[in-house]
Amino acid sequence: MNNLNDPPNWNILPNRRDPGGDGSRWNYALLVPMLGLAAFRWIWTRECQKEIEKEKEEYYRKESALQQDLEGKYRDIITENRRAVAHLEVELEKERNRTLSYREALVSQSRKLVEERRLLEQEQEKLEREKQVFLHSGAEGSLYQSCLAKEEEWQQRANILLKEFEEGLKERQDIYCSLVVPRSQRLEIEKNLLVKAATNPVAVSLHVESGLQDIFKYDNYCGNVLNRTRSQNGKLMWLYLRYWELAVELQKYKRVEKAMLGKR
Repeated sequence: MNNLNDPPNWNILPNRRDPGGDGSRWNYALLVPMLGLAAFRWIWTRECQKEIEKEKEEYYRKESALQQDLEGKYRDIITENRRAVAHLEVELEKERNRTLSYREALVSQSRKLVEERRLLEQEQEKLEREKQVFLHSGAEGSLYQSCLAKEEEWQQRANILLKEFEEGLKERQDIYCSLVVPRSQRLEIEKNLLVKAATNPVAVSLHVESGLQDIFKYDNYCGNVLNRTRSQNGKLMWLYLRYWELAVELQKYKRVEKAMLGKR
């Protein structure tokens, strides 16, 4: 019977009874593939490590190049922004100085008009006193009344003309203060007003054209954004309109005086 404690000569065990048998050859045959597998694994691991190192170097190189590129672009953007800020600061200073000069010119012009208005009012009071003297001087009073009635018709025509200029200026200033109406409409109104001021004899005698040029150049005042009343826009234009009204009143009495002296 078979003895389990003494198995037969298997391929995986050396043949102790026959040292020169085939068992040792099978053991070496199994060892060679294992050694080959180990060598392959070592070579493969080494090659993989080389590839990993190579990829790391490539990654670090690309990362460094990308970082340098981004830093360069960042510096360029910062430089460009600083240049743009410096340019805007210069332009802002120019606009501030221009606005200041406009304001000073407007204040100066307003003071000049106020002074001329005061002188006109004084002249008007003087003429009013002279008128009262003529009214109580018989024949001279009748002549004065006749000349005054004629010149009052001239004054009415002059006031109608000034009313037309007032409406045109209100429309012009309303467009100037508007955020939607095109600038071309305002320029067209300004052109028409200047033509009327240069061709109408009454406007010429009142020097309306030069006043309009001052208004177009310096009057940039606008009322509240929600304002829908045209009379709240503009400042210099209203001073000029009042000045022209007083000038019409003064010219009326001067024309009366000239007419009376011519009939004597």
